[in-house]
Amino acid sequence: MKNNQHIKVNDSVDNRLEISNHRVKVPVSKLSSGSVADKYPVVLDDGRTIVYIADKSREREIRLRYGLRK
Repeated sequence: MKNNQHIKVNDSVDNRLEISNHRVKVPVSKLSSGSVADKYPVVLDDGRTIVYIADKSREREIRLRYGLRK
């Protein structure tokens, strides 16, 4: 005896409407959070520490602050 499975024609329509199938649009600001794109690396402590900064002109200040923390 064969198993008779009822397949709904509207299954594909129902699945499209389910909230779990919708991708939420993530704002660009959140996507770039934690990103090192467009940032300058400052190598400290003989290469053991790398700090990424957005403003290249603050590099000296960062080095001085790191030196004072030791």
